[in-house]
Amino acid sequence: MSRSRIAVLASGGGSNLQALLDHLHGLGNHRAADIVLVASNRADAGALVRAGTANVARATIAGPRAPEGSSLPDLLQGHEIDLVVLAGYLQLIPPEVTRRYAGRMINVHPAPLPAFGGAGMYGARVHRAVLASGVQVSGPTVHFVDEVYDHGATIAHWPVPVMTGDDEHALAARVLRAEHLLFPRIVQAVAAGAINSATLPIGNLTPFDQSRDDASLARRLDACIAAQPS
Repeated sequence: MSRSRIAVLASGGGSNLQALLDHLHGLGNHRAADIVLVASNRADAGALVRAGTANVARATIAGPRAPEGSSLPDLLQGHEIDLVVLAGYLQLIPPEVTRRYAGRMINVHPAPLPAFGGAGMYGARVHRAVLASGVQVSGPTVHFVDEVYDHGATIAHWPVPVMTGDDEHALAARVLRAEHLLFPRIVQAVAAGAINSATLPIGNLTPFDQSRDDASLARRLDACIAAQPS
């Protein structure tokens, strides 16, 4: 069985990209996909540096920050991309691309949706909004992408407790740790066909427990994902 060809789009440092690279590498021949392209709307994005280190093709996407870049549709077509993964990509995807990759484009957002999503809701703004709301649970949401910011069907939300005394930095660090575990596993499952629109959303994720080590948390996630009906 041939593996899916993934393009990762990122605007920043690329920590979720690195988590995905590491997870797929750790799966070895059991991985369902390979990252064959990393593209960014910023020529100076750290994600492009990570791509170079991993010997993955990299490119800039044409826009205000990269006027000499390539068009996103041309990049995806030229690299024969099967699955598009947004990992901290801050630009709205053109409708022609969302239509072409409907059900084959996923994003991770660092809070529950739709309550804390939409245009302009990224990074510290999201965590400040969560804290200001007084809710007791945040956590990453992985969803399919459509033509509206943070709007597509939810694949999984991992509840992460908001702790007394949290500031935006403490909450962000806890959520990011959860993202780095959840997102690569969802990407693998979507690429393998184990998750699709008929099985959504994953509803049995127990709340994130920061006292557990990553290996223990990962085993719980793997068991939850494997238990989903196909």
